[in-house]
Amino acid sequence: MKAPPPRRLGDISREAYIFLGAGAAVLLQMAQPGVGLGVAEHSATLQRPLDRLRTTMTYIYALTLGTEEERRAIAALVNRAHKPVRSDRYSAFDPRLQLWVAATLYRGGAVLTDLFHGPLAAEGAEALYREAAVYGTALQMPASAWPADRAAFERYWSDMLENLQVEEPVRRYVHALLDGGAVPWWLRFLMPLQRFATRGLLPAQVRAAYGLPWTEVDQRRWDRFCLWAPRLYRWTPGFLRHLPARLVLADMRRRMAGHRRVI
Repeated sequence: MKAPPPRRLGDISREAYIFLGAGAAVLLQMAQPGVGLGVAEHSATLQRPLDRLRTTMTYIYALTLGTEEERRAIAALVNRAHKPVRSDRYSAFDPRLQLWVAATLYRGGAVLTDLFHGPLAAEGAEALYREAAVYGTALQMPASAWPADRAAFERYWSDMLENLQVEEPVRRYVHALLDGGAVPWWLRFLMPLQRFATRGLLPAQVRAAYGLPWTEVDQRRWDRFCLWAPRLYRWTPGFLRHLPARLVLADMRRRMAGHRRVI
């Protein structure tokens, strides 16, 4: 039972498998020193990991599945949250940092789409790539900063990987995050899978920069996971695969209607 290939960015973001890429996206983002230090010095993720996950997923779902009004509202709330995230080394309003964050969100979705759907036709993949610019353009990143096509993106991505640098405060923060932080007890059973998927999805040089182990046994386990997980996922009913997206969107709309804190 194979789902039709995604045609819009929302076709990817609504799939539950994108949660597997959340950890790798965060670690890639934080390997850029401006992003990493900004998160380590200002984020409350270690104390409130579920709130941080909800914030990130609300942003992704609002941009890809929400209305134009919801997209504007969530962007305004993100801007408000970003105001204090600045120092002499970084600013959350820096378009270059926003470009990198947007790139990790796009790349993570593309990798998981290839894994769970199979490679897309070139035209469809290019259309999805162009649409993914919204992850940055919803904030301060100008549209012209988004690489012109997937070939240009690959060059940008390779250059960025060569120049990432994990600073010691960021490394300590990430190890504490992977240890579970304040994850509620009823979710801790998912942490081994999340840690494994995070390590498996990271480029080798980024794993090494964080001091994360990866053995031949790990690689064999990851190869088996990549073989069987997509097959099992295809047999999962759509209402279950799309349930997390519906729940987060419903929560966002309930909070917006009640004028409560959304992010």
